[in-house]
Amino acid sequence: MFISEAWAQGAGGGGGDMFTSFLPLILIFAVFYFLLIRPQQKKLKAHQAMIGSLHRGDKVITGGGLYGSVTKVLNDAEVMVEIAEGVRVKVARSTISTVTTSSNAGRAKSAGPAPANDSVEQPSGGIIGRLFGKK
Repeated sequence: MFISEAWAQGAGGGGGDMFTSFLPLILIFAVFYFLLIRPQQKKLKAHQAMIGSLHRGDKVITGGGLYGSVTKVLNDAEVMVEIAEGVRVKVARSTISTVTTSSNAGRAKSAGPAPANDSVEQPSGGIIGRLFGKK
């Protein structure tokens, strides 16, 4: 008699129980999306924009650690990089990890007059330097 009552009490409704069992999985996916997936997508878009804006004269660092300057943009997948005087290497665009100096930055500075606040020295040293005004 007691066994049948125990089984009857254990069998509950399944409607709300299914939602509560999937709720932790949904929350874990949301955390993974905002902490891992979304920042990776932003980083990938920024890298593709950087690679797409390569021009002749840009100083670059390849994925293998070679420093050089872009001498010629061959096509959408390749660029010619000069790594030493007279030494040119054909490099896949996707292997370029960083553009250290852009040729467009030099053109933009010389294109027009300097802003009035351009001559003011900015404190360096990161956040602490800015907080304490160190130079």
